[in-house]
Amino acid sequence: MLPRTVFALIIVFLTASACTTLTLKPAEYAWPIENALKVDAKGNITEPRYSFTLNVKPLFFEEFNDSTNYIGKEIRIIRDKAGYYFLTAKEFKSVYVFESVESGMKLENKITISETKGMASPAFNQKAPNIELLDAPSKYLLNYTGIMRQQK
Repeated sequence: MLPRTVFALIIVFLTASACTTLTLKPAEYAWPIENALKVDAKGNITEPRYSFTLNVKPLFFEEFNDSTNYIGKEIRIIRDKAGYYFLTAKEFKSVYVFESVESGMKLENKITISETKGMASPAFNQKAPNIELLDAPSKYLLNYTGIMRQQK
């Protein structure tokens, strides 16, 4: 028979190893290019390639304090390596960074690009591990925490 302390240690080890979470690493979440998605009458954008649908009416309310002027607008969206979603649109003053949560997305950060005027024609590029925002003539290198660098 095993001494009680050895038996107790075996039980503790087996219990602890059964409680660990399976982690698969590394994982790459980046979308290689941005998507420009039209907002439908219900306030949704859809990307069939990624089986992705999102209601963006609250985003328009956050940006403009008006959630009724969204139909036909185009949302620019890209996903970085870490899995954060970056969203913006023409006339937006900010880039919104979201993380996935169960059945939705949670705002991680609102990156203000301009306090005074909205962007004329924003576009995203993948510059792993960061995201590049172009709004001629300016370029911004972003990550989920904010602006890393601005180039004019």
